[in-house]
Amino acid sequence: MTIRVLLVDDHPILRDALRLTLDREVDLEVVAEAGNGREAVALARTSRPDVVVLDIALPDVSGMEVAALMRRLDPAPRIVALSAYSDKRFVTEMLRAGAEAYVTKSSASGELVLAIRAVAAGRNYLCPEVADALVSEVRSHGGADGVPRLGRREREVLRLVAEGLRSDAIAERLSISPATVEVHRRNIMHKLGLQGAVELTRYAIREGIVVP
Repeated sequence: MTIRVLLVDDHPILRDALRLTLDREVDLEVVAEAGNGREAVALARTSRPDVVVLDIALPDVSGMEVAALMRRLDPAPRIVALSAYSDKRFVTEMLRAGAEAYVTKSSASGELVLAIRAVAAGRNYLCPEVADALVSEVRSHGGADGVPRLGRREREVLRLVAEGLRSDAIAERLSISPATVEVHRRNIMHKLGLQGAVELTRYAIREGIVVP
């Protein structure tokens, strides 16, 4: 069975290179190309691709927004995120938005075909560069079991954030300065890969740091 592919990237030269790579494969067919997010969503509706190769840095809307919109289509295409970055934040945001695979542009020539075939078969895929970066991130911020390790004071701050206290109230409760509380909050969010009080609260509840 031929896998129908929509290429989305705002750089025509890169799209040309990717299309040449995919055209060499007998089981892949590039059915459409788009240079921005709005065009990509429109083409996904009309060309009905099986897989969308989606750049995350588009000139009009983000790849995360495009992925979320495409997941609402019927049928929804499988999504391979394509990016110049292997940073954990970009990877997790794309996966949360609905991507099933993540490939860096530096490894696309060798990994993109593998990723497309994997997602078309219902599997997930991370290129080795991204997988290595995630392992390094976990090891640098986690314990032996890979779980991010918070210090005693960080856990205290997290607990109070989850209880709804603002930074000045937390500072008064712990007898530290509000600036120190903000430093702890930033460190906690960086270690856990979370953003804002809502995500911190959900994490604290899930890990039993606070009881809802």
